[in-house]
Amino acid sequence: MAFEPDPMLPRSYRVDRIIVETDDTFTVHLVPFNGEDGHPYSPGQFNMLYVYGVGEVPISISGNPVTPIPLVHTTREVGAVTRAMRALKKGDLLGVRGPFGSHWPIEKAEGSDVVIVAGGIGLAPLRPALYQLMAHREKYGRIVLLYGTRTPGDILFRQELKQWRGEFDLEIYITVDRAMEGWRGNVGVVTTLIPRAPFDPHNTVALICGPEVMMKFTVQALNKRGVTYDRIFVSMERNMKCGIGFCGHCQFGPTFVCKDGPVFAFHQIQNWFDKWEI
Repeated sequence: MAFEPDPMLPRSYRVDRIIVETDDTFTVHLVPFNGEDGHPYSPGQFNMLYVYGVGEVPISISGNPVTPIPLVHTTREVGAVTRAMRALKKGDLLGVRGPFGSHWPIEKAEGSDVVIVAGGIGLAPLRPALYQLMAHREKYGRIVLLYGTRTPGDILFRQELKQWRGEFDLEIYITVDRAMEGWRGNVGVVTTLIPRAPFDPHNTVALICGPEVMMKFTVQALNKRGVTYDRIFVSMERNMKCGIGFCGHCQFGPTFVCKDGPVFAFHQIQNWFDKWEI
């Protein structure tokens, strides 16, 4: 009789490399400690990462789902756990639980245009969706990435953005809140890109990840353009502690973000999305 692995028991992975993306953001590449093949995941899912002796945090997977090894996560250094994670060296061990949660509806988007709207580090959870879209580029119409950051220095995955634009027929538009010397691109919040972005609003699936206030106004702008709520998907990455809906910490209305999300169709959660007390 086969036994399912305990979802609360971390598996040990070794750090293969750590890439500094910006002043406060880094990417960690992990390989299984015991040499196994790795655990498949879907774009939009997350893992619980455990720094031994420090603690555990939920972090979305930001690698290529076609090749689950290395297992890739991109995060900001914002607390004790991520600070300790950034200090890890090649060969150090990290505990991994997961993958958990719902995923981006890549299959639902077949035959449609796809608009991806990312704010800041929100590009990291959307990166696996971009990889999967590019792996099957012929199945989709226009693929448009609208990406907003605070400054040009906060732009993630710069080399990949250049490659995607040139080799995979992606239309990429980047804007910053504050321009710096030498910046010749757009200035302003990411929602200012939506009215002139090249997509068919009546045949589009939209994927959004970023700060909740940014997602709120992005949904409004897309809906004003003509994209219906059932074709707009958001990632609600907040308050997750256990990953399996056990602790109740991430309850969001009648749902649990870690179990029912983090990816939701907007019409599923629109009634309580902008109620700050929830």
